[in-house]
Amino acid sequence: MTASYASSDIPPDKRIAFITCVNKEDWYSECQLYIKNLKVPEGMKVELIPVRGAESMCHGYNMGMKQTDAKYKVYIHQDTFIANKNFIGDLLNIFKDKTIGALGVIGARKLPKSGIWWDGLRTVGRVLHACEAESVVDSTCQDIDGDYVDVDAVDGLLFATQVDLPWREDLFTGWHFYEIAQSMEMWRHGYKVVVPQQENAFWCIHCPKEKPLDSSYKKYQKIFLKEYGGELNPEI
Repeated sequence: MTASYASSDIPPDKRIAFITCVNKEDWYSECQLYIKNLKVPEGMKVELIPVRGAESMCHGYNMGMKQTDAKYKVYIHQDTFIANKNFIGDLLNIFKDKTIGALGVIGARKLPKSGIWWDGLRTVGRVLHACEAESVVDSTCQDIDGDYVDVDAVDGLLFATQVDLPWREDLFTGWHFYEIAQSMEMWRHGYKVVVPQQENAFWCIHCPKEKPLDSSYKKYQKIFLKEYGGELNPEI
């Protein structure tokens, strides 16, 4: 069964919305193809919510959140393609644990004092990076025992939720640290953030264009550390 658009008479807990900030239509078309080929569990319906003209990632994601009351939401980059055809069923299985607020495919067990997840001592998860046609890298971090592992934060290429918390567009008015902040907000509100076991196969293909971090990255890092730095417990 392939993905289909949801109708308003379907209850929220039977709906999953894929929310994407879009500025490259060709990328989003490819992203949609993967979503539309996912296996959809019986009774579940899928919504596709593109957000165009967003002022920031948080702004766009808040706009998308307001367009649906679907219980399950997947905030996904336009250049992220879901390769795991059982993604929805696997996600729902993990979300049976109502203490879990969010899931990503790669992240850090403990955020370092920099707030940059990939600088963490124990990074976990897996993603296939296809930055260039001749450069495809299966980025596999430490193994995970069980179906998933708790993490401080996950990368924003895919950020799935079963609870709605506002994205911090009051602080993050650009395109960096939004997902790390949202991970921290989940923990602040008593919800866990997890990365699933992907031992058999990666869940996502990510095709980011290789480029240096722009100058605003440091700006938002400082904003993040001012707001959340006191809550970090980095490993030494």
